Amino acid sequence: MKLLVFVLNNEEYLEEVLEAYVEAGINGSTILDSEGMGRFLTYEVPLFAGFKDFMKGNRPYNKTILSVVKDDEVVRKAKLLVDEVVGGLEQPGTGIMFTLPVDWAAGLVEDEEEV
Repeated sequence: MKLLVFVLNNEEYLEEVLEAYVEAGINGSTILDSEGMGRFLTYEVPLFAGFKDFMKGNRPYNKTILSVVKDDEVVRKAKLLVDEVVGGLEQPGTGIMFTLPVDWAAGLVEDEEEV
């Protein structure tokens, strides 16, 4: 199992990203409101206020989507579909996606096929 983490920079794409997740086979996720370090430093720490010019055009808030995924193929398909939605994660300012190994989990809802 893996924890798929996706930090989506443009909240306007959230619904389409979740539709892509379902199409890829991800039926459950947790969505968190999040904020980038650059935005926080620029707007909340006076010492860095001069960086506001560099932040123009960047979105101040984003969504972090957490999903436990059992299959590497699901991760691959989710990445391809998300790329279509956001215009490619290789493009600056779209977001980041990565996985972490999950050694143990409890409370996961089983897929209908496995029940």
